[in-house]
Amino acid sequence: MDNPKSIKKVIETPRLYLREFLLNDAENIWELNSDPEVIKYTGDPPFETIEKARVFLNNYMEYKKNGFGRWAVITKSSNTFIGWCGLKLNEQNMVDIGFRFFKKEWNKGYATEAANACLEHGFLNLNLNEIIGRVAWENKASIKVLEKLSMQYWKRDSCKGIENSLYYKISKEQYLQNIKTSF
Repeated sequence: MDNPKSIKKVIETPRLYLREFLLNDAENIWELNSDPEVIKYTGDPPFETIEKARVFLNNYMEYKKNGFGRWAVITKSSNTFIGWCGLKLNEQNMVDIGFRFFKKEWNKGYATEAANACLEHGFLNLNLNEIIGRVAWENKASIKVLEKLSMQYWKRDSCKGIENSLYYKISKEQYLQNIKTSF
């Protein structure tokens, strides 16, 4: 059982907070990855069981290893797990932003809100120099989110077995410039 006192909220936005994953998130993670539409463009297979999701969470060492990772996204209004969003050091040693939400939460602005907060955290608190985003070219909704974040198209490449993935990126300097011009 997870200790409520050990819950580490990392980021807060007007409607959400992002926290480290807990073992109690296993059922939500399993359910999220069980929806074929949610994982359609990810290259990730679904977890076979809730127990396999629990094992994944138990072995998730990104927070200790890198000081960041994917975080559970929780609504403030109902304290409900609606998906995840966060940063990860990918296989190319670049920091990658990613997000995944339950289908019933799509088109509510949660991905943009959470991902923007992750960029801010990455650049201002973690002092990262650049963050990339990778997306299947067919995933128009996620492309729209990356573009709302002022990330710029960089290149086309494969990603996790998905050919013709689009790569976007934003530097700390570009991010800070966007903050200045948005006021």
